Amino acid sequence: TGLTELAGGKATVEAIVPATSTLPAALALPGFDAGRITVKALRAATPEERTMQAIARAGNGRSLAIADLKFPANASKAEAAVDLPIELRNEVARIELVGERNAAAMFLMDDRWRRKTVALQSGASSENAQPLLSPLYYVSRALEPYAAISEPADPKALKDALDQGLSMLVLADIGVLPQESQDMVAAWVEKGGVLLRFAGPRLAGTHDDLVPVTLREGGRSLGSALSWETPQAMQPFPEKSPFAGLVLDETVRVSRQVLAEPDADLPDRVWAGLEDGTPLVTAKHQGKGLIVLFHVTANADWSNLPLSGLFVEMLRRVIDLAPAAGGGTAAATAADAQAYAPWRTLNGFGDLADPMPEIQPIPASAIDKAVVTPATPAGLYRRGGQERALNVSRSGDSLSAITGLPEAVAIRDLAPQPATPVAPYLFAAALVLFLLDCLAALFLGGGINRLRARAAAAAILLAIFVPWADHVSAQETADAFALKAALQTRFAYAVTGNDAVDQVSDEGLRGLNQILRERTSVDPGDPMPVNIERDELAFFPLIYWPVTPDATVPSDAALARIDAYMRNGGTILFDLQDDGLGASQLTGNGSPAGEALRRILSKLDIPPLEPVPDKHVLTRSFYLLDRFPGRYADGRLWVERSGQDGTSNNSDGVSSIIIGSNDYAAAWAMDATGRPLYASIPGTDRQQEFALRTGINIVMYALTGNYKADQVHIPALLERLGQ
Repeated sequence: TGLTELAGGKATVEAIVPATSTLPAALALPGFDAGRITVKALRAATPEERTMQAIARAGNGRSLAIADLKFPANASKAEAAVDLPIELRNEVARIELVGERNAAAMFLMDDRWRRKTVALQSGASSENAQPLLSPLYYVSRALEPYAAISEPADPKALKDALDQGLSMLVLADIGVLPQESQDMVAAWVEKGGVLLRFAGPRLAGTHDDLVPVTLREGGRSLGSALSWETPQAMQPFPEKSPFAGLVLDETVRVSRQVLAEPDADLPDRVWAGLEDGTPLVTAKHQGKGLIVLFHVTANADWSNLPLSGLFVEMLRRVIDLAPAAGGGTAAATAADAQAYAPWRTLNGFGDLADPMPEIQPIPASAIDKAVVTPATPAGLYRRGGQERALNVSRSGDSLSAITGLPEAVAIRDLAPQPATPVAPYLFAAALVLFLLDCLAALFLGGGINRLRARAAAAAILLAIFVPWADHVSAQETADAFALKAALQTRFAYAVTGNDAVDQVSDEGLRGLNQILRERTSVDPGDPMPVNIERDELAFFPLIYWPVTPDATVPSDAALARIDAYMRNGGTILFDLQDDGLGASQLTGNGSPAGEALRRILSKLDIPPLEPVPDKHVLTRSFYLLDRFPGRYADGRLWVERSGQDGTSNNSDGVSSIIIGSNDYAAAWAMDATGRPLYASIPGTDRQQEFALRTGINIVMYALTGNYKADQVHIPALLERLGQ
């Protein structure tokens, strides 16, 4: 309302609001249900039905799973389950919405989201008639939401669990393990496991090497008939402790504990203490692993800590330090770090980038309640070996469209408005002013009469030279095009007239160039668009030609230029982009794009074609391939019918024409961080990687010719060497 009151209420206020069908979507906090990841998406409730895809990706960008999220009409939430084996589930580093370019459409996962495996063992009898008195009851209930729990019944079962990459082993009131088991557990800790121990009468009366501190014999009793001391409350957690930031429960009291012998290392190993300064939780690193000791029992015998919610949060902080199932290294506890420093941050488009200098670290005590702000944007924050993800979406968030604007506000959508070019009018006005200035100067200087005699000659000269102006300009444009194309190896794409298709072609070839520079010695220049009707084709070793259903047959002059290009060693990759419908059956009734390609090729001298055979050079020009997927996976790749050695019948052995339908440019397109711009369909295992390998093989085939065909003689050469 403040804007509408400007200028006495006469100001015009215009609100640009996108159409409801184009409103952005976001990812909400995922959930775990029976070991599956439940992906949740949000949008503003609109009358349109909408189906979106969410992709779970590993840290290297590899697609692990795709989930379809279906929004019914007027629904603002959609859910889908991603069911993966625990090993793959623990590789998920982020979930992203396909087609959305905003930070809320990316959900980053840290170690807290990775499923852990925990084994529980107790020194007490497993046949306890009252579960609430069991040493493991409260521990198992606290860890069940975050880990897969098991209770090995014998040393063999424990060994199997350790060999399978156990995340954490919990020992409740076990004095000394048998020597075989002790050696086995010690070796497992050295490799990165987390050992969590709880005190009890058995531990208090023995000496054990698998504890973080040296313990005094016997226990300390508080508040008993033989003690002058009262039960102790907890003191605030140290800033360097993994428990920093947890809210203390003032009702927690400790009536008995095992004490640690004081030494120089003890202060650095205390994670939690009592009001009198004695340790409640201690820990130390051993090799790549970690040993943690609660100086009280795991049940309510020595304290009421296991009965509090604080106990659950403390155990969750401990399991966050454990490696994921399958092995790894326990996270460092960052003895000197008191804050989580920004490591990678999300920009507004959902891309991970290095943090800006003004980004602030987040104190460890505030990390669990941190929200996204300009000073602490969404991203990944690290504290020693611990990593926390800060996401835009939080529990309970929702999206809604902008409504309720005052009637005085004019509303329009984001549709592009027609632009009125004013350059011609400005140039015309400048020309008129220039001519008027010239006439005024001539009139004042008396030159009008002299010009009359020369007017006829000037008219004749203009009539002679003006027709050549356009020719000279066109020649300069052609020379600039040739110079740019010839100075560096470049690949080209045929301009179709469809802006969306041409943009994908440009993005795809740029992405392919990036991969070529990373993996090969090829260093191509930026791709160039070519107009088949006008531009010279001879400069390019490979031309990518996306065929649209409405493609028209080029003119006779253009067809002659295409025919000469292919006869003299050039290669054209025709892409029907139709999921294999056209290229799988080049004979008979094909797809609309296939019919358009057939109309074009019918005017050219095309040799017989065949699907790429098993021993064709294209299958081994760089990578060894037996399939050629793109964004789609089912289409076949066609080349000229080859000879016995897998080469083409051309003079250089390279097929002048390659026909596919898997939408290769869309598969090669990627952003600056290497993430694909378009989702692969159906998104099978490593489809994106094999699409990139297909592109590399095609480029190497077009550039190097048939030298790989010599491999056909390897068996005969090896046989002769053997003789």
